[in-house]
Amino acid sequence: MSTPVSTPPSSRSPSLSSSLSSSPPKTPPNLHQNSADPDAKWLVQKFGGTSVGKFAVKIAEDVVSNYIDDNKVAIVCSARSGSTKALGTTNLLLRAASEALRRTKSVGSSVSGMTTPISRGLFGVGSSSDHSQSPPTSPNQKQRSRSSSVSHTPQSLFGFTPLIEQQQPQESQPEFHITVDIIRKEHITAARSSIRSKEILQELEEEIDRDCEWLRSFLFAAKIIDEISPRSRDNIIGLGERLACKFMTAVLRDRGVDAEYVSLEDIVPPWEGENSEKALPQDFYDTLAAALGERLKLCGNRVPVVTGFFGPVPGSLLRQVGRGYTDLCSALLAVGLEASELQIWKEVDGIFTADPRKVPTARLISVISPDEAAELTYYGSEVVHPFTMEQAIRRKIPIRIKNVENPRGGGTVIHPDPDTDIPTDAALSAPIPEPASLHTLQSLSPLSASSSSLNGLNGLQQLNALNADFTAHKKLPTAVTIKEHIVVLNVHSNRKSVSHGFLAGIFGTLDRFGVVVDLISTSEVHVSMAIGDDLPGKLLDRLVKDLKKNGSVSVHKDMTILSLVGKQMRNMVGIAGLMFTTLAQGNVNIEMISQGASEINISCVIEARDAIKALNLIHQSCLQIKPEPTRGRARLIYHL
Repeated sequence: MSTPVSTPPSSRSPSLSSSLSSSPPKTPPNLHQNSADPDAKWLVQKFGGTSVGKFAVKIAEDVVSNYIDDNKVAIVCSARSGSTKALGTTNLLLRAASEALRRTKSVGSSVSGMTTPISRGLFGVGSSSDHSQSPPTSPNQKQRSRSSSVSHTPQSLFGFTPLIEQQQPQESQPEFHITVDIIRKEHITAARSSIRSKEILQELEEEIDRDCEWLRSFLFAAKIIDEISPRSRDNIIGLGERLACKFMTAVLRDRGVDAEYVSLEDIVPPWEGENSEKALPQDFYDTLAAALGERLKLCGNRVPVVTGFFGPVPGSLLRQVGRGYTDLCSALLAVGLEASELQIWKEVDGIFTADPRKVPTARLISVISPDEAAELTYYGSEVVHPFTMEQAIRRKIPIRIKNVENPRGGGTVIHPDPDTDIPTDAALSAPIPEPASLHTLQSLSPLSASSSSLNGLNGLQQLNALNADFTAHKKLPTAVTIKEHIVVLNVHSNRKSVSHGFLAGIFGTLDRFGVVVDLISTSEVHVSMAIGDDLPGKLLDRLVKDLKKNGSVSVHKDMTILSLVGKQMRNMVGIAGLMFTTLAQGNVNIEMISQGASEINISCVIEARDAIKALNLIHQSCLQIKPEPTRGRARLIYHL
């Protein structure tokens, strides 16, 4: 038996288009709109949960307002992150879903049948009139409500509003009520600290109340049947984006921007003939991108604030895409609108040559290729998911990483053709300095140093010679990164032949356990694998036990992957020698070496205790960025 799918209040309309046609709110003359120039290009801006949670007012005043004069801006928001990562809305929603399936001593189910009256709010019909202004601190301080019917009333700022029924409080309430209270309180507190208009604040608080009561009803139904289906879990998770976008819409309107809340729960067109367990083909995402583009064009000159959650996706959005669906939504939206640029706003200035928290001399990279960005993402740096990048890059749409705390900075551009000149930020005209990565994008002559020229030199002399040669030719890698919390598994075959059977047995075991391998190095009778150490429960022990059927197994914990990345490293004669000689001179032992088929990265596994030292050594030696003398100025702290 599957959980009945209850459509969220904000999307209960007969069709997606009808929600726009029914009495849209009139725009006051003082609200700032998107450019009315028919030649103005769309610009998609995606804001992460931390940015929405901490810098909503700055986004409204310093970011969006500076772009809409010359562009048509569309905003995509992730679910808010709270005061801590654990209090992020998505994590809380997942926790509430788990709590709904836990058993409690007794759960009341009586419903009074009393309905909450609907009154006209600031943005149209649909505001509840009796919600308390004070967020509850416990489940017993406020009556619980649940939706009973669909009211196709005219649209308010946030869409259609259902009637609400009041549920009588019981002595024993499910655990999820406390978690829902936390979600409600986080959003109410953020609203009261960010919004000045009493009318806008009141309607937003009522919307937050309504959405949270819908969530209680949904979780209560799931508890009764003791099941949450994948699609039901999608609906639960999607509430985080709906709350964030309603909050952001209210903040924008409070700051004079004519914003329109756009929900995408019903945007996905019917998709027949596909097995929901299989990965969806590219045709599905192309069709979805077109639907997204058409939907946003209906907003006219208003600034659409779009939920990063979209559905219903065959086989579940979380299964098909994972928790990075907001980035994917922004990329598909950029494709559907034929946007001039996709901007992803974070709390860091862009992509750096290394993690600035670990390497003080790390430099901002202004231009980087998609392949380089993908490699950095795979091996530890939080950039953009490769599948998300692929959607925009294949349509020649640049992706710019920018800092919400430094909106005038040029950021980092992931460009489809990095050999071309990259335009500066059109809205703010901030000059972009020469990127460190341009050295990796130029066609330069091969290194003059040959192996014979290094004969007779000791290790330190060889390192100095290689350093000098790389410096002379200005041909450098792009960045260095580390991926921590790694376990290395070494499997040695007991047999001396039939190597294909040995490898098949190992890969079959990995597939059965669903283990993702970060690095692998093989020979006829030996395989070394680097995997993450975050396997649930005793999965690692069971995996090792199964692998022992193929040979002897050794396990090395507390390891780190160190990766040197650069687009033209395949043409850099001696770069591997420079990297490993540098590590040897720093007394850093290498457990495993691997180079990807793309030849734009060289990776090795080292002990975790040597990771920071190795990162700084390689950054100084291979990227030729020397340590600077300490100056009496504070450094910016980056949150990657």
